[in-house]
Amino acid sequence: MHTMWKGTISFGLVNIPVKLHSATENKDIKLRNLHKECQSPVKYEKVCPVCEKEVNHDDIVKGFEYTKNKFVILEEEDLEAIKEEKEDKAVDIVDFVKLEEIDPIYFDRSYYLSPNDGGAKAYGLLRKALEETGKIGLAKITIRSKEHLAVVRIYENTLVMETIYFPDEVRDFQEVPNVPEETNIVEKEIETAKLLIEQLTTTFEPEKYHDEYRTALLDLIEQKKNGEEISTAKEPAKKDNVTDLMEALEKSLNKTKKQKKPAKRKKSTKKTASQKAKAN
Repeated sequence: MHTMWKGTISFGLVNIPVKLHSATENKDIKLRNLHKECQSPVKYEKVCPVCEKEVNHDDIVKGFEYTKNKFVILEEEDLEAIKEEKEDKAVDIVDFVKLEEIDPIYFDRSYYLSPNDGGAKAYGLLRKALEETGKIGLAKITIRSKEHLAVVRIYENTLVMETIYFPDEVRDFQEVPNVPEETNIVEKEIETAKLLIEQLTTTFEPEKYHDEYRTALLDLIEQKKNGEEISTAKEPAKKDNVTDLMEALEKSLNKTKKQKKPAKRKKSTKKTASQKAKAN
């Protein structure tokens, strides 16, 4: 597994040398834009709209637009100075909290932490302490010049660090438009909805969920590569246009009942007294 960062986990006076590895990967299929006539990849050039000429890397500076068409120019030396100040190679645990106190909206990316040379015992100590206290570490870390808030917790038998958003990076839910305050829901609708939730309740098994679009796209690409004829069957027009809430709930219930077939009863292997008598 590729190591993307080396540093330490620190809490109190304890320092644990660790390596950071990305815990997830993006499996989106990237499609290139080609020139339709000759099927060559299209290049994108940096062009100044005022000078109307191509701009190379040495001609570019960074700036912050504080108002329309007004910029503060930031020199490379200024950015490097800040970068040096922030490049502290440590996952600095500042607090310990309960995982359930953090809403999932805050979570961003996940990374595996592995012990670096000489860090196995201290790594195991932190893992055991987190396990027995039921707590997670709340930490700060700088990755690629950006400071992150993060949590350190246990996943299976491995320490995981998950970057989380700072509070001011989470948008205010009160700004979401058209969210109803009160709704006139009758008791029967509530009970039917709860029954539907109960029927669809199951144990989370992540392996049973698949990206069906990606699978279909890969199949299509493979068929195209092999020169096969591609034909896509049209789906029949949907006849049901359910607008009534209660009707929609009842249709959903009926659908889930059909999908969940009752478990087959095992045939009894025990013979009755009359069957034994006939056999004798």
